[in-house]
Order: sequence, then structure tokens, then C-alpha cells
Amino acid sequence: MIAMSQPSFWWQRYGTLAQMAQAAVALLGFVAILFQINEIRTNNRAASARQAFLGYTDLAFKNPKFAQPDYEKIKAAGGDEQVQYESFVTYFLYACEEAIGAFAGKREWLASCDYDVKPHLPFLCEKSAAQPAYLATYGAETQRWIKASMKTASVTPPDCKLGKT
Repeated sequence: MIAMSQPSFWWQRYGTLAQMAQAAVALLGFVAILFQINEIRTNNRAASARQAFLGYTDLAFKNPKFAQPDYEKIKAAGGDEQVQYESFVTYFLYACEEAIGAFAGKREWLASCDYDVKPHLPFLCEKSAAQPAYLATYGAETQRWIKASMKTASVTPPDCKLGKT
């Protein structure tokens, strides 16, 4: 006797409707977890950037002679003061790099960094001319920003003085 095969529906090959619904819910749950992980990463980066910029602001408050420097006077002082100033500028650039990266769509962070970088451009000009590797320690976007700031302010080697803007 030959058994007749019963026609099968497409879902019978892959499981019941309940199994398909369960798989769909699991997939949605997985996508939601990925979304949450991305949001956590974004929020952590933003919090870290805010903390770095707050640290810079505190440093500027405690060291006004570096926040609005007389670079010629700092160079003349030499030694420790020059090292402290270089560390101040390095921290400032790090804070800006973090803020600009974390808040790419928010122009006010870049504007704040643009405002604060201007008095440091003569130092950055001299430093990058004497030691090109210095700027290479920052990301490509930060390097472009510093070079554009120097160009806008007409700060160029060899004199590296602030021009009229």
C-alpha cells in the first residue's frame, strides 16, 4: 500500500506559528540590547568628555597665567614654567579632542575650543615647527582643527605671532 503524502504548509517545515513568534521576539530583544549597548557607549563617552573639559576649566581657573598666557614671558622663564605650560596646553587639547569627538553634532563645543585655543597658537606653531611629532599625538580631526586655527589667526612659522583677525 502506498501512502499518500500530505501537502505541507511552508511553516510546517520551519516550525509552528508560536515558535516563529518566539524567534521574532528574541530577535527584537537582541536588537534592543545592541541599541542599549550603543546608547551606554555614547553616554559614557559624553560623560567622559564633560569630565575632561571640566578638568580643563578647573585647571584654567587655578592657572590663569596659562589660560591667557604671555607666551614670551613663559619662554623667558624657561624650565618648570615652560613644562607646566606645555602640560596645560596638552590637557586643553585632550579635553577639546574628547569634547569635539563626543559632541560632533553640537557646534558650541567646537566654538568653545576655538575661543580658548587662540592665545595658545604661538606655542602650538613653535612646537609643531620644532617637533612635528607633537601634533601627531592627536587625532586627525584635532590636527586639522589646530592647523585651521593657526591659518585663521595668521600664525605661521618662523615668527609664530598672532596676526590680525
